Amino acid sequence: MMTSSKETTCMHYLSDLGKLLVENARECKEAREKATGPASREFESGRLMAYNEVISLMQQQAIAFGLPVGDLGLEGIDSDNDVI
Repeated sequence: MMTSSKETTCMHYLSDLGKLLVENARECKEAREKATGPASREFESGRLMAYNEVISLMQQQAIAFGLPVGDLGLEGIDSDNDVI
């Protein structure tokens, strides 16, 4: 079965989105570690928790829809341990 251009575009979108979310989460984690005051550390912790939720949800939905997590750029990512 051939995939349509729309399906291919959707898979590229999801793959890029997953990779970008992980990259942004890692940058956020680094910003939290470099935070100089409690307010900025709390802010970055909140952002990081949000990324954790989104990445975890993407992984759960991929599994529910039978999509390989690796196709979404989320292979080997444990949102509870790798992000936070």
